[in-house]
Amino acid sequence: MKRKLLTSMLMGAGLFTAGLANAQMSGNVVKIGVLNDMSGLYADLAGPGSVVAAKMAVEDFQKASKAGLKIEVVSADHQNKPDVGSSIARKWYDSEGVDMIVDVPTSSVALAVNEVTKEKGKVMLDSGAATSDLTGKSCSPNTIHWTYDTWMLANGTGSAVVKSGGDSWYFLTADYAFGHALERDTSEVVKAAGGKIVGAVRFPLNTQDFSSFLLQAQSSKAKILGLASAGGDTINSIKQASEFGIVQGGQKLAGLLVFLSDVHGLGLQKAQGLQVTTAFYWDLNDGTRAWTKRFAAANGGKYPTMVQAGVYAETLHYLKAVEAAKTDDGTKVVAKMKELPTDDPLFGKGYIRADGRKIHPAYLVEVKKPSESKGPYDYYKVLQTIPAEKAFRPIDQGNCPLVAKK
Repeated sequence: MKRKLLTSMLMGAGLFTAGLANAQMSGNVVKIGVLNDMSGLYADLAGPGSVVAAKMAVEDFQKASKAGLKIEVVSADHQNKPDVGSSIARKWYDSEGVDMIVDVPTSSVALAVNEVTKEKGKVMLDSGAATSDLTGKSCSPNTIHWTYDTWMLANGTGSAVVKSGGDSWYFLTADYAFGHALERDTSEVVKAAGGKIVGAVRFPLNTQDFSSFLLQAQSSKAKILGLASAGGDTINSIKQASEFGIVQGGQKLAGLLVFLSDVHGLGLQKAQGLQVTTAFYWDLNDGTRAWTKRFAAANGGKYPTMVQAGVYAETLHYLKAVEAAKTDDGTKVVAKMKELPTDDPLFGKGYIRADGRKIHPAYLVEVKKPSESKGPYDYYKVLQTIPAEKAFRPIDQGNCPLVAKK
């Protein structure tokens, strides 16, 4: 009788623990959706690699946690189209039980998904999009912007280039929200440092032939051609600029957003000397190197970009917040994410501000010469570490409605 009673009590305790783990969990499962470009010009910097990173975060969380949360990861291709991205987000939230959407490169898509997420009271953790408007005029209590943004890029690469004598600029700008924001933020930095903007030309997303745009930039006589683009667009423009002999003619290229995957695609011969601002590099320390070894083994040998690193870190912090809050209610979880300090092997210790901006250091790096590289993906030398408090726009300058006016 005593044994039966004890068994019954233990079973009851187990059920209570399970019930606690699933308390206020919609569908008794935490469902994560990785939404990005799976097959287009941003597939290498995000794409399937971001799915790998999210699954690694789930695995590492479950090893460390005793909550027993059931977690699922799904993914979809938004094709870099805002209507496609928002449609997938709405379907995921309304009928497929997705609690959180992660990654979302392409700023126009991110801004659209940001609105749907707020409307539905869910969570968006953005690692892939660059527009600083996500923590500015478009900030939301349901969105966190983790890895980088246009303000960080402009103040890292832009200010460094101006200080080294690049005081006249002409922009080649991707014609959508990201490109516009990057050109805007970099222009402000250049002018504040005493430089001038000679002009700009805008090109459609996923352009293959840059000849007419490069000729305009070349004829501007600007010292610096600012590439306000990313992924395949950046790779194509740099390759074609080389064919036109632009750098040999005395002008310099400033890659305002260049990923490790871009350098890999270009090769060091063409990319050498580029100065780039990044929030993550695989060879920073023992923690980043160990994690990268695991990631590459699961990602066909490809090393992580800062976007994929951000997907891992933000997913891990999200799950810690779900466990702490004992709910997957979106608004409550984001509030808990802001309350808890961040700590992971890729970005170290940090925190999330009221406007949703994740705060951590950034790094100004230079692409190595072929002779300086010691092996695969050994592409960067760190020129400067930008402290966390200086890496991102001051909170009182973004016009985020969530930030109390003093």
